[in-house]
Amino acid sequence: MNYFVDIQNLKCGGCAKTVIDSLSKIEGIHEISVDVDLSKVSFSSEAETTLEIVEKKLTEIGYPPVGAKNSMITKAKSFVSCATGKMSS
Repeated sequence: MNYFVDIQNLKCGGCAKTVIDSLSKIEGIHEISVDVDLSKVSFSSEAETTLEIVEKKLTEIGYPPVGAKNSMITKAKSFVSCATGKMSS
């Protein structure tokens, strides 16, 4: 199955790299891509529980799904994730 998640706080390629790196560690996820312009993450998985796991991981690293709470702490996490993604490029 193909999944799409609209996320918050996505600003640049560094953010995208962090999202891809983090999601690639989740077992059973394939074909991960991030569209920075649309703030959208897409991926493939056969497990139906994967979407919930991915949304939780995205929130943990500072990129919650659109409609989810986006607190100052979550926004701060996204800045750290962004910087980390830029430095590891």
